[in-house]
Amino acid sequence: MALIHSVLMGAVAGMRAMTPFAAVANAARTRSLPRGNGAPPLLGSRIVASLAGTLAAGELAGDKMKTAPDRIVPAGMLARIATGALAGAALAPARQRPVAALLGAGAAVGMAYLTFRLRVRAMARYGQTTTGVVEDAIAVTSAALIAHSAAQTTPARRSTRRRR
Repeated sequence: MALIHSVLMGAVAGMRAMTPFAAVANAARTRSLPRGNGAPPLLGSRIVASLAGTLAAGELAGDKMKTAPDRIVPAGMLARIATGALAGAALAPARQRPVAALLGAGAAVGMAYLTFRLRVRAMARYGQTTTGVVEDAIAVTSAALIAHSAAQTTPARRSTRRRR
């Protein structure tokens, strides 16, 4: 069950490459990642979280531009693979980090192709901006919910007080 968050966040990376990076960096900064996670300590710094948020916002804005490249171009796929792997590893228990990274990256690739095809079809009917805003809402909301859900699966701390 612990790896489901990694797969789901990887899927979000398939839609928006920087959104999972921003969600996981923010969760690391606020110390709401699951205990024993695979996130590198640097991920939780204010500078990294701010940079990740800025990159995500830039991607959301850039996606609506007519000159925006397709998400399946090599550079876009590389970014999705990297952030899917990073987010996948960060949301999983440290001992499952390699598998979680692979699952996150794989989900990113699969979702990138699926959402590319869906977006092309939707754009023919509703236009680039409208479909982009809808996809943004889905990606950002999903990333926030996945990060929140992962934090909720953290085992409760055991009380050190003795029962009398």
